[in-house]
This record gives sequence, structure tokens and C-alpha cells, in this order.
Amino acid sequence: MKEYRGVFGETEYEFTVERSRFIAFVARTAGEEEARAYLSRVKEKHPFATHVCYAYVADREGNLQRFSDDGEPQGTAGMPILGVLKAQGLCETTAAVVRYFGGIKLGAGGLVRAYSSAAAEAVRRADLRLFAPCAELEAEVNYPEVGALLRFLEGRALAPVSSDYAEKAHFLIAVKEGEAEAFQSDLLDALSGRVRLRPHASYFYPFPLAEDKKE
Repeated sequence: MKEYRGVFGETEYEFTVERSRFIAFVARTAGEEEARAYLSRVKEKHPFATHVCYAYVADREGNLQRFSDDGEPQGTAGMPILGVLKAQGLCETTAAVVRYFGGIKLGAGGLVRAYSSAAAEAVRRADLRLFAPCAELEAEVNYPEVGALLRFLEGRALAPVSSDYAEKAHFLIAVKEGEAEAFQSDLLDALSGRVRLRPHASYFYPFPLAEDKKE
């Protein structure tokens, strides 16, 4: 299973060019069915929009790509939006840009700039993640060790997937599959063996991107 970049959740961005409103949306959509369903919801929210142009990369490999100019001149909307997704290497991601025509024509170059800028800014504001195969581990500790465990995770920019405080404290922790063995060894050393670790599940987890810094 190969890791891939994508967005987490949904982001919206709006700006105006020559009195035309452009509203960009970007969202995680796992598969073509989800992508089409998401686009349907965008269109339902904007039934009077002049155009709803879009692009999506529906699979994890980046091979299933679709786009639409939705009535704009060919090559001025859908392809530029798709170009933004491809430039960022995003998979299982859909971007749509809604346009309300303001009465002033932008020309082909102006349309390309407007659609690509709207999509790019929505992506810039989005929560970008690295979806990678993970090993989810259950860590069980006595309460005096909780602080040390959480500090250990914080030092590795990790946070528990979930926690449960009962007779003992239980945490589910997702780590990259290839790093799981070293992680367990380091955690046992850090807590002097006062932690019980058990494998819990394996799946793709949205790890934060280290370079994804937003103002």
C-alpha cells in the first residue's frame, strides 16, 4: 500500500474579479462516487450559479482524473483546476469553483487565472495530510505514567487517536507502518517498560504534513 497526499475535511474560499464572484471548494472524496456526490451537494447549494466548474482525482494512485468547464470556453476552467490538484500531488480530492457572472467578460486568460487562483487558494488554506498505511497500537499504562506517555507522543508530533480512562489508562496510537517496530522499542525505553503495547488495527491514517505551515 502506497502513501499519498490529500486534503482532510473541506475548505471554502471566495473572491471577486471584475464583479464576478468565484467560490472555490476543496474536499476529500474517497472514490469517484464520493466525488460526484460532493459535486452534487455544491450544485444544490448554488442553484443559480452561472457555472460550477470542477476537477477531481478520485483514486489513491492519481490515475482517475476528471474535469469539467461547465459551459466556460474549453480549457479555461476544469483543466486549470485539475492542474492545481496535480501540482500539489493530491489524490482522493475534489475541487469545484462556482462562478456568478458579474457582467464583465474576462477573456480566456482571465478565466484561467481566476479559476486556477481560486482553486489554488482553497488548497493553500486546506488541511493537507499524508495518508499512509499505519499500525494502530493500544498502549495501556498506570496513571502515574500518563504524563510521560503524552510527552513522548508530543515529542514525535503525534496525538492519541482516542483515549479511555478506566482502571488503567488506554490510548490508541497510529504510527506509520514502517516505523511501528522502532516506535514500540523507543516507547518501552522511555517508560522503562511500564507500558503494555498491543496491535489494534491497520489502515490508512491522515498524518499531518511537516511542511504544511499556515499563517
